[in-house]
Amino acid sequence: MEIVKGMIVKQISNDYTVFALGEMFVCKARGKFRNMDITPLVGDFVNFDKDTNYILEVLPRKNELVRPSIANIDQAVIITSLKEPNFDSNLLDKLLCIIEFNNVKPIVIFTKADLLSELELEKFKEYYNYYKSIGIDVYFNDDLEQISKIFKDKVSVFTGQSGAGKSTLLNRLDDSLNIKTGEISLALNRGKHTTRHTSLLKVYGGLVADTPGFSALNFGEMSKGDIRDNFIEFNTYRDKCKYRDCMHDKEDDCEVKDRVKSGDILISRYDNYINFISKG
Repeated sequence: MEIVKGMIVKQISNDYTVFALGEMFVCKARGKFRNMDITPLVGDFVNFDKDTNYILEVLPRKNELVRPSIANIDQAVIITSLKEPNFDSNLLDKLLCIIEFNNVKPIVIFTKADLLSELELEKFKEYYNYYKSIGIDVYFNDDLEQISKIFKDKVSVFTGQSGAGKSTLLNRLDDSLNIKTGEISLALNRGKHTTRHTSLLKVYGGLVADTPGFSALNFGEMSKGDIRDNFIEFNTYRDKCKYRDCMHDKEDDCEVKDRVKSGDILISRYDNYINFISKG
């Protein structure tokens, strides 16, 4: 028995493609995983028997997403259209909250700025500058040189609105990917397939999940407190609230609400937050 450590880069049915020792191994999972209620995921680091191609152990994960089913993600790249489809701050803030909760770094790339009028673009820059000011990495999609540097040594997942330009951006970054509607050319495993199965492709020294993303996710098991805590800028002010567990909603002497009034917190962020917790 020769035990080797590798990373699952693709799953189709019960076949797991594991990258190790500079090559690909198509492996099966041992039956014991079903009894242990463990399902190997794309992104998992595993130990497998090189002689039999059986996965013997799934190593501990730093995080895990349900939809898409993927593990050990470093960053989520949120592709956000400004026009056709129009900018949706509600969806963006929802994704940011869920991504932060899952211990994944969010990166926002805004697309289709060229379709905005000068006045519309000037107005939008309030959002751009605000997200940047609270510590989120933000780019416009024509910042290709800067964007190309975010992937190195990282496992990334793309997500966002349908039609926001995820495939277009990947093609601009690396035209050898030749991504078309419902079709993708894999850099790790030659050939094409539709994105019904999660896979990882090589992009600028990192791996990007070939998946429709997780824009359809709801807040799942997140509590109202979890939602509050993952509006990251609120945490800067919460110690100054009158109540220790302030929800920044109906309470008096709330520093967060005062900061909304003073313009330190973007009003759309606060309105989206209230919308999210009111539905919980």
